Amino acid sequence: MVETTLTQKLNIQYPIIQAPMAGGPTIPELIAAVSNAGGLGSLGAGYLTPEQIRDTIREIRKRTDRPFGVNLFVPEQTEVSEDIIEKMNNYLNETRTELGISLNSSTSELKETFNEQVQVLLEENVPVFSFTFGIPSQNIIEEMKQCGIVVIGTATTVEEGIQLEAAGVDAIVAQGSEAGGHRGTFVGEARDALIGTMALLPQLVDHVAVPVIAAGGIMDGRGLVASLALGASAVQMGTAFLVSLESGAHAAYKEKILTSNEDSTVVTYAYSGKAARGIRNDFINKMRLYSGTIPAYPIQNTLTRDIRQAAAKANNPEYMSLWTGQGVRLAKELTASDIVKQTMEQAAALIERLNKNKDN
Repeated sequence: MVETTLTQKLNIQYPIIQAPMAGGPTIPELIAAVSNAGGLGSLGAGYLTPEQIRDTIREIRKRTDRPFGVNLFVPEQTEVSEDIIEKMNNYLNETRTELGISLNSSTSELKETFNEQVQVLLEENVPVFSFTFGIPSQNIIEEMKQCGIVVIGTATTVEEGIQLEAAGVDAIVAQGSEAGGHRGTFVGEARDALIGTMALLPQLVDHVAVPVIAAGGIMDGRGLVASLALGASAVQMGTAFLVSLESGAHAAYKEKILTSNEDSTVVTYAYSGKAARGIRNDFINKMRLYSGTIPAYPIQNTLTRDIRQAAAKANNPEYMSLWTGQGVRLAKELTASDIVKQTMEQAAALIERLNKNKDN
């Protein structure tokens, strides 16, 4: 019996997955461009309503007939006292005043729609369902697989990977500490799960039988070859695609990426209440001075939404959430297709060189 590789299972030409970055960057144009180039484009749908998800899936399908993925956030139980919320709101009001927006943001908008989001994915029969922040119910995973949908989970430790495999996922993203955006940690504390990609990857590969996808700091063919050498079946690249011409990221966000270095990013709870890696800016520095408790996700994410939106309208990156990985200095403003092409060409050249060295 011939073993099916991950690329065969996903029906893609190259072992490159565009990271599902929620919040705006992963628009249909980017997703379709990556899929059309032979990789797997991905929609970060965690913040979208079920109706928005359905509309976006249909827009993607107008632009490509190739497979693509949709990523959702597994809901978490969060209890935050009104006192903690009030104190945070009062502190944030200083920033709201500076930006000229209304005071006292509300958390009344919080509404859990995960099951409805999942239903849209099933009804639209998306090729790939990926998730982060936990593990969906067994019923959801089984229903996805019965529909022929490939299911991919996110792990930041070996233990999380073992639990994901037991839950029945088809593949696991090994999210190293270098990765931009929110940490997918769901076992223990995120601060204890900051394992680098090159350390996490081989350990996870050794403890699970399903394919593992490397994520975190991978920007080109060198990262791809290194990941494959350590046992990965594919790589997931986020920051590399953030500054692509098709990316929906804000222009000021892209500019910050192109002018940042490997030491420009930090892991912060400032914007959302959940650990996430982004470019250090004035808002993050202000939040470091806050002596109270930052409300847990998604409360803090809701409280800071008006600040992030106002900053975007004002083209002010100092108050925007600039989620970015540590490979930021390697970012290049290219088309998504060229990023896929150059990554594969560089990987092929590197493998050829390594083979020559072995022969010698």
